[in-house]
Amino acid sequence: MSPALREALAPVRRDCGGLKVHVNGEACLLRCSGALWVEAERTLVASDLHLEKGSAFAARGQMLPPYDSPATIAKLEAEIEALDPARVVLLGDSFHDSKAIDRLYADDRARLDRLAAGRDWVWLEGNHDIKALAGAFDVLTGRIVTTLQIGRLSLIHEPQPGNRPGEVAGHLHPAARVSAYGRGVRRPCFVTDGCRLLMPAFGAFTGGLDVREPAVAELFAAPPMLAALGRDQVHALAWTALR
Repeated sequence: MSPALREALAPVRRDCGGLKVHVNGEACLLRCSGALWVEAERTLVASDLHLEKGSAFAARGQMLPPYDSPATIAKLEAEIEALDPARVVLLGDSFHDSKAIDRLYADDRARLDRLAAGRDWVWLEGNHDIKALAGAFDVLTGRIVTTLQIGRLSLIHEPQPGNRPGEVAGHLHPAARVSAYGRGVRRPCFVTDGCRLLMPAFGAFTGGLDVREPAVAELFAAPPMLAALGRDQVHALAWTALR
């Protein structure tokens, strides 16, 4: 990829203070990128990168532009540059399918290796990439886990039913549709009731599931708060604000 194209795909580096919340008593910062920053643990969490989703669709005849992986990695680079985490946790479905690591360009793999250097880099298994990660111990930098405890937070890819204090999960790609400036706006979002936290998808080519769908809504006993991603702000929204 040319330097000019890589520059065009890189995220605009605006300051984002994020939205501060507490989940199970743990102070958390919800970032505009869709990443979670746990400052007390110097831990950055990003979920559902779905690297090489574009090439997976291309293999099936749907010719999407093959630039999702560089764009997603660039966004991750920006977060690491801004926060300098001691630990990075990729919360499952980092790769779109079992062959995605093989399709990843060498320079993109090298970028991931550089980001992981000197850090506790954690690949948490998701339903899309469990087979890819199972055979990648000698390919990827970092360690591979199924769950992880960080302070008062319990990290897992798929949210579990029932009362789960401290659970931080991805998988569902939550998105909210609200009214703004006389029209409907649909944005990826965090969802939390202060007990558990559902993460938005971080990847460039990931879609979203409406938070009113039962798979999301039924995880919370009472209407949760939504934290919708904006360009330079994370917007706290009440459930009643949904369009």
